[in-house]
Amino acid sequence: MSFGGRTDKSIVGRWWWTVDRWTLAALFVLIGTGLFLTLAASPSVATRIGADSFHFVRRQFVFLMPAVIVILGVSMLDVKSVRRLAVIGFVGSLVLMALTLVLGHEVKGATRWLSFAGLTIQPSEFMKPTFAVAMAWMFSEQKSQPEFPGNLIALGLFALTALLLLLQPDVGMTLVTSAVFFAEFFLAGLSMIWVGLFGLGGAAAAVGAYFIFPHVQSRIDRFLDPQTGDSYQVTTALQAFGNGGLLGRGPGEGSIKEILPDAHTDFILAVAGEEFGLFLCLFIVVLFAFIVLRGFARLYREDSLFVMLAVSGLLVQFGLQAVVNMASTLHLMPTKGMTLPFISYGGSSMLALALGMGMMLALSRKKFGNGGWM
Repeated sequence: MSFGGRTDKSIVGRWWWTVDRWTLAALFVLIGTGLFLTLAASPSVATRIGADSFHFVRRQFVFLMPAVIVILGVSMLDVKSVRRLAVIGFVGSLVLMALTLVLGHEVKGATRWLSFAGLTIQPSEFMKPTFAVAMAWMFSEQKSQPEFPGNLIALGLFALTALLLLLQPDVGMTLVTSAVFFAEFFLAGLSMIWVGLFGLGGAAAAVGAYFIFPHVQSRIDRFLDPQTGDSYQVTTALQAFGNGGLLGRGPGEGSIKEILPDAHTDFILAVAGEEFGLFLCLFIVVLFAFIVLRGFARLYREDSLFVMLAVSGLLVQFGLQAVVNMASTLHLMPTKGMTLPFISYGGSSMLALALGMGMMLALSRKKFGNGGWM
């Protein structure tokens, strides 16, 4: 028996022959692209705030190895271990989100971060992937055991999660979490009557958010009429795409990053567009599309409702976050302050995304041997 061969029965050997290696490779290419763009975009931002020019680059590299370890380590877990990890992570995230309301520090009008031993974390980032798996468990349990109130428990946990997010406030993440929840609920067999009722409720909630949260109203007003407020970042980002054209101005030749405040985070795609052109932007889009579509394709013959719902929820969250970031950068929708997965700078975001993709890889692994999940 040779290591890595099909006869290798070790944990690593079985993992290697059951995990989706194409998706794994695409994720690593995405992470590498993000580090490359962080090198291009962040030094100017660091210099503007009086830090060392490679301040953000070094911090991003610090989180790189833990993220890789999380992806690989979690992808080796079996279904029960993934579910257990998700439930523990979800409960822990809710507790930490509640603590942010008391102990968190405010940034740009929002209280979403906690500081521990010099490190700042955003608990809601870790809530997203664990929420998707926890809800999938509740919905699947309701189907397998009709007497178990899984749907009601899921609705209650969703309401609690949405409340904590809105108190921060974080309307953008509330919308993404809601999309994941209702996508899973629909796939679990939600009747069309309830689909219509929830749709009307969602529309009413969106209208209510416009009138309740001033920053939401401001963003929507600026999207519909840029003259009504400060649309500097979006306007500057669009200018960057125009400057870049098809092939870009070349590495280090972009000028927009010198004046764009969030060039390393929410608007990093604009830096990619100016320095490397349309082709790199399309390459990034293709990577996201490949990961999401291949993930759904792996579910084609899946017979476990829990696995189908959990992987679908994780992919919806991952893909929707990417779409929201890119669409807001291109002024196709109001800005949301949401990072581009594995591309934008951010330690909490990278580790939480690594957790989510690790669980997706673990749950979508091929069946090994006599049908048991390995």
